[in-house]
Amino acid sequence: MTLPADLVSLLPALEELARRAGAAIMEIYAHDFDVRRKGDQSPVTAADERAEALILPGLRALTPDIPIVAEEEAAAGRIPKVGRGPFWLVDPLDGTKEFIKRNGEFTVNIGLIADGVPAAGVVLAPAMGVLWSGACGRAFRVDATGERRAIRCRALPACGAVVLTSRSHNNPEALKTWMEQFPGSTLDFAGSSLKFCKVAEGSADLYPRFGPTCEWDTAAASAVLLAAGGRVETFDGVPLAYAKPDFRNPDFIARAQP
Repeated sequence: MTLPADLVSLLPALEELARRAGAAIMEIYAHDFDVRRKGDQSPVTAADERAEALILPGLRALTPDIPIVAEEEAAAGRIPKVGRGPFWLVDPLDGTKEFIKRNGEFTVNIGLIADGVPAAGVVLAPAMGVLWSGACGRAFRVDATGERRAIRCRALPACGAVVLTSRSHNNPEALKTWMEQFPGSTLDFAGSSLKFCKVAEGSADLYPRFGPTCEWDTAAASAVLLAAGGRVETFDGVPLAYAKPDFRNPDFIARAQP
């Protein structure tokens, strides 16, 4: 299938898929649920699995010829060959630890990789009722009332930048040392891919990640950030690559363009 020239036209369908998955997640969130461990000892719940089971058929109907790499499918060993063509990356419930803690900071993530970069993405925080989406230099935030507005990264301030880190995965010593290059910077916390979205909407400035992530963790939110004028790169200044053999990411920083 040839992708549309304007990938923004895909966003309504992706947003609808994310909302359907989010509704399924919230049904489980409202009651007691079991937590199991995958082979890598990361947690998984019925919410992860049910959300993915809703998203994948929708993507296959939308783009039948484009392969999909999804977290729970990958955990079960079902990973398609993606080659150099476009492919989807799906994390049906990013922030499973936040879901288990019931702090609301978990997200549904659907991202499209095209020409090796995150080209379109949707991130939904179902407990908050907020959605972010972006493609082709246009990014949006839809709040819980349904109000939709365009978003853009803000310029990095000379002093007092807001730095984000994970609630459940962080390296305090590395982060403290890294922050010394930004005078007067302050630290804030957020779960899941929300950190990218906060940079994209201009409510934060920098998100350094020290520690392992997978491509499905970052693709959708990176697409939103890139569409909002930001960038995601390694600490050597190289754009974060996709379609790596093991789909594992190195350490990186998400930020606005200087």
